[in-house]
Amino acid sequence: MNKRHMLPADVTVLLSAVLAALDLPLPSNEDGDDRKHYRLLQLRASNVRVALGALLNHPQHPDLHDDAAYIRKGTAQLPITYTPFFSRTEEEG
Repeated sequence: MNKRHMLPADVTVLLSAVLAALDLPLPSNEDGDDRKHYRLLQLRASNVRVALGALLNHPQHPDLHDDAAYIRKGTAQLPITYTPFFSRTEEEG
């Protein structure tokens, strides 16, 4: 049987940065929040694409921690600027 192994720590760091960049809360129903959400997702995805493209174009010098830091820095520079959607159960709880 094949024994499942854990991901290397640097891969986990990189994937966590990618997930944090792309995992945005849904926008509220307020006017314009859907467009702000879409634009933010587009900008963050572009940032992730640049980091992953550089990694794939230079596989002889992989530094996944640096790539993750680049993604996290870009994510911090692109904060959520719209009102997230909250269901009534979330608001009551």
